[in-house]
Amino acid sequence: MTASIRDVAREAGVSVATISRVLNGNELVAAATRERVQAAIERLGYIPHRGARSLITRRTETVGVVLPDVFGEFFSELIRGIDQTARVTHHHVLVSSSHSDLDEVQAVLHALRGRVDGLIVMSPDVKSLPFLVRYGRALPIILLNCGEDCAGFDAISVDNYGGARAMVEHLLGLGHRRIALIGGPPDNLDARERARGWRDILAAAGCAAAPELELPGDFSEASGYRAGRALAGISPRPTAVFAANDAMAVGCLSAFREHGWRVPEDIAIGGFDDIPISHYLNPPLTSVRVPIAELGSRAMQRLLTRLAGDGESPHQRDVVQTELVVRASCGAQTATARPTTQGG
Repeated sequence: MTASIRDVAREAGVSVATISRVLNGNELVAAATRERVQAAIERLGYIPHRGARSLITRRTETVGVVLPDVFGEFFSELIRGIDQTARVTHHHVLVSSSHSDLDEVQAVLHALRGRVDGLIVMSPDVKSLPFLVRYGRALPIILLNCGEDCAGFDAISVDNYGGARAMVEHLLGLGHRRIALIGGPPDNLDARERARGWRDILAAAGCAAAPELELPGDFSEASGYRAGRALAGISPRPTAVFAANDAMAVGCLSAFREHGWRVPEDIAIGGFDDIPISHYLNPPLTSVRVPIAELGSRAMQRLLTRLAGDGESPHQRDVVQTELVVRASCGAQTATARPTTQGG
């Protein structure tokens, strides 16, 4: 049978309250008593009941993370950044996916209620904000990559627009004029901002964004592959492709190889996010680097600050800058990396 806190108290010859004080790190417990309690815990193999402890401390030492998806290198890097920072303060992380569905968002929030001390929510849909506002009255919430309608929350966003402009401007500088876009989900803010950057920089260069050059995608490798196959049927074909994330660029590269197109000799390609595999593709992928793990770490740090009692200071909105990483897939002769600038 599992040992109880009363068993530990009897073994150590102290009260249950003393055991609780030791477990909660109360400095008023004498060192000799603390050592005796710890020895009793070790002998009995006692495991503290976190639920019971949270009733006393009103803290679960757990944070919830709600993501639009959990598949792929981007989300694994983001979770890694969150988890590494959480572990410094011995917090645990519960991760769930909303699949960008309003009903699912509500279900996830209800499931996490009472189990977490705070929330990190990525790419919330505008329709889900009223539910987040309701929950935000009871616990701190940090939003990642939200739109303009996120007043009342701490928010951290990526400069998607500026990063996309930098990528397309770079391709234009290499002499490309017919630059295709493989877009992301139409209801995704990141995808919309990257597409807006593509359109605006082409317009500024006098190169209209032809409708046939805007191909649909959903941020998956499979959608990039489908787009790559579709490009073979466009005449005149584009000389370069901007994939709105690296996963779609990976799929697109596969389609190009099947079609016999050489990259970058026959067609250039660039992506967005700079996920770890980008450097190891053949050819290595030019991409807009998002400091993904740092993004997760910053969100967790902001949440921990709020949990430490900073509930009165004004909410902040930060924009994480991106960096254009030039590799062989775009046709440039030398690899470089340079910061992009935020657009609007």
